[in-house]
Amino acid sequence: MNDPIKVLLIENQPLTRIGINVVLAATDDITLAGETDNAKDGFRLFAELSPDVTILGLHFPDSCSIDDLDNYFIERPRAKIIVLAEHAGDSEISRALKKGALGYICKDVEPDDLLKAIHVVNAGKKYIPVEIAEILSEHVGHEELTATESNVLRMIVGGMSNKEIAFALDVTENAIKSHVQNIFGKLGISDRTSAATLAIKRGLVRIDV
Repeated sequence: MNDPIKVLLIENQPLTRIGINVVLAATDDITLAGETDNAKDGFRLFAELSPDVTILGLHFPDSCSIDDLDNYFIERPRAKIIVLAEHAGDSEISRALKKGALGYICKDVEPDDLLKAIHVVNAGKKYIPVEIAEILSEHVGHEELTATESNVLRMIVGGMSNKEIAFALDVTENAIKSHVQNIFGKLGISDRTSAATLAIKRGLVRIDV
């Protein structure tokens, strides 16, 4: 019999951790090697435990895991990581997969699908649920926003006017108008309300609750 798959769980929501614990405890071929509720301790445990599969929560109060993925692959280039997200925002999925994550699941995942994801990723294959794959396919070929455009979009979502954004970024209002038009073109929309709605739906900006 093969050794159980060692899983490291890094997630800040207690109920989510409890749920995953219950699911894994009911299996014989997967074991929870460690868990933590914060990004700093998560990376330390990742380096110490060398888990077969790491389930990594997407957002923490002090960090975004997608931004930290590079560090995980510097530590272990062949790491097998499943990103655990609140919802199926396609921008976040694309970024996670481009950085090397093998799996992407949402917190409302069914227990059987969670176990399937762990087994598939442990085998070195990608695990992307059908509903998430469909979201990705809808936006294939869409041009990505630049860092500045993403920042401007975040401010639009926050309800700031072009004049307020220009003041915050210390640029002219005309420069912001140009960025806004570029954002509209790339997202395929024509107004600020649609931009804000789509940005939240697709996970193009992070909304702190």
